[in-house]
Amino acid sequence: MQTRFSSQFLSTKEGQRADQILRSCVHCGFCNATCPTYLLSGDELEGPRGRIYLIKEMLDQQAVSRTTQHHLDSCLSCLSCETTCPSGVKYSELFEIGQAHSDQITQRGLVERCKRWLIRKVFPQPKLFKPLYRIATWLKLYPQPHADPCVQATTVSDRVIILPGCVQSVTAPNINISLRNILAALNVDALSHQQVQCCGAIDQHNGDPDKAREIIRHNIDSWWPDIETGVNKILMPASGCGLTVKDYARIMADDAVYANKAKFISAITQDVSEYFADQRLVKHSAYQNVAFHAPCTLQHGQKINGIVETVLARSGYNVVDFADAHLCCGSAGSYSLLQADKAEYFRAKKIANIELQNVDVIATANIGCLMHMQKGTEIPVKHWLELVTVEKP
Repeated sequence: MQTRFSSQFLSTKEGQRADQILRSCVHCGFCNATCPTYLLSGDELEGPRGRIYLIKEMLDQQAVSRTTQHHLDSCLSCLSCETTCPSGVKYSELFEIGQAHSDQITQRGLVERCKRWLIRKVFPQPKLFKPLYRIATWLKLYPQPHADPCVQATTVSDRVIILPGCVQSVTAPNINISLRNILAALNVDALSHQQVQCCGAIDQHNGDPDKAREIIRHNIDSWWPDIETGVNKILMPASGCGLTVKDYARIMADDAVYANKAKFISAITQDVSEYFADQRLVKHSAYQNVAFHAPCTLQHGQKINGIVETVLARSGYNVVDFADAHLCCGSAGSYSLLQADKAEYFRAKKIANIELQNVDVIATANIGCLMHMQKGTEIPVKHWLELVTVEKP
C-alpha cells in the first residue's frame, strides 16, 4: 500500500513506522474473517483492512473526520487480525499511531473526554479505585472480593517479581494470593512493590502515551534494585499487563536512559502460564468440567496457546472446547466501558457458546475478561490460578 505522507511527517519516527507497516499490507482481507466488529456489522470500515485505509487517509491528509474516529473507537484491539494476517502486518502499532494522531488533530466531545480522563486517572490508582468498587459491590453490580489465607515460603530457593495489578488487586485479590501460595509451596519468594501498581496499559491505550512512559520508567526504577541482586523473572498473573510489559522494549526504544533496561525487563517477563508450564499442579476445587477462555492479550498478543489448557487437564480437570474460542469476549481493556453495547453483544455470543457445553466453571487469565464475563452468566468465572495448587509430598 503506497503512502503520500508529507516530508515533515515522514521524517518522524511515527511517520516512518506507519509507512513501513502500511507498505507491508497486501489488501488480502483475511483479517476481516476473524474481526469481531466486521463479523457483527459486515461494514468494510469496521474491519482491520478498512481501518488501515482510514488511518492511511488520515496520515496522508493530516486530517481526521468524525467517521474515521468512530471506526477507530469501535476497534477492540483484540489482535485477532494479527494472528490471521499472512503478511505479518503490525496492525496494533499502526492503530496506536493512528489513534494518537486522531486525538491530536480532533478534540472529542466533552462526555467522551471525561470518560477517558476518569479511566486514566482512577483505574491505575487503587486508593481511588477501591472506594468506587466498594460502591459497585454495595449496589450488587459486582461481587464482593474475597481472599484466601496467604502463606509464606519457609525455604527460599528462588525469587521472582510479581505485578499484582491496579484493577486486579482491588477486585480479585485472591488471584494474587493464589499465585503467592503456589510459589510459596515451590519455595519461591514473590516480590512485589507497593509503589508499582499499573503497568502503563491504561494510559498507553487511552490516548496518553507520555504518561504511560512515565509509569514505565517508574516501574523499571522500582524493579531494578531486585534485578541487580539476581532476580531474573517477572511474573504476570494478568495477561493484559504481561503483554504491555513485554512491549516495554518497543515503547521505550528511543529513550536513551531507559531503552536497555526496558529491553531487559521485557526479556525476563513471563505470563504465569509460561512459568508453571512444566510444574506438576493439582486440582484445587470441586469443579470438574472447565471451559478456558483465552484472553486476546494471551492468545493473540503474547501468542501463548494451549499451555493453560494443558496445565488444567494435567491437574485433573476436563477441559471443554467451545465454538469461536479465538474471538474476543468484549472486555478489551476499557472497551466495555466506552463501547458498552458492542461489548455486551460480544460477551453474550461468547457465553452462549460456552453454555452449550456441560461446564461447571469458566477459567480465564485476565482480570478484565473475568469481570466482564461474570456479569453475563450464572456459571462461576475464575482465574485459572484459583483452580490449582501444588501437590503435597
